[in-house]
Amino acid sequence: MVIGSDDVGILDRIAEELQSGADDQVAALTGEALEQGLAPRQILDSGLIGAMEVVGERFRTHEIFLPDVLMAAKAMYAGLDKLKPLLVKDGIPMRGKIVVGSVQGDLHDIGKNLVGIMLRGAGFEVIDLGNDVAPASFVDAATEQSAAVIGMSALLTTTMPAMSQVVELVRERGLGDSVKTIVGGAPVSADYAREIGADAYGFDAANAVERVSALVKQP
Repeated sequence: MVIGSDDVGILDRIAEELQSGADDQVAALTGEALEQGLAPRQILDSGLIGAMEVVGERFRTHEIFLPDVLMAAKAMYAGLDKLKPLLVKDGIPMRGKIVVGSVQGDLHDIGKNLVGIMLRGAGFEVIDLGNDVAPASFVDAATEQSAAVIGMSALLTTTMPAMSQVVELVRERGLGDSVKTIVGGAPVSADYAREIGADAYGFDAANAVERVSALVKQP
């Protein structure tokens, strides 16, 4: 592939290849962009994150489907692998840390995994606790990792009460100002989120990223 010297051109190429899921091309173009002197943060924001935002919107409007998102995410990670050492060296932070997991008693994790992928694509550092996560484990992880948000997923109505327990624990430990909570999953609703006192509700993966972004921006 012939790579132009224009900054905008190469960032556009990175975005285009990422949306196509071409991980090798994204890695190569990211390397070329660095060689041309583009700042790692510029490549991250305008190339990788910008492209994943497009992917997220296209997924939300059903123009593309889950396999397309997974391929794009793989390509995004290929570029991020090139940038991460430089971002760490320069002390450039990600947008924030998010703890995610399926609540205790719930072994389903497809939705939670997709949310994690989309959050990483949006520039967040995701601490994925997996499934069947005890309420205290969510709060402990958020405290230990200095996470800004706890994201909980449930696919079974019988496991939803665990979400309320997490919210209560955050409140009991006096973390309400520093740690926000968001809930989601097939049986979960905005009304339920309000009922248990969660800070936000995400009705799908793309919406969850929007809600988390808003929570992180709050003073």
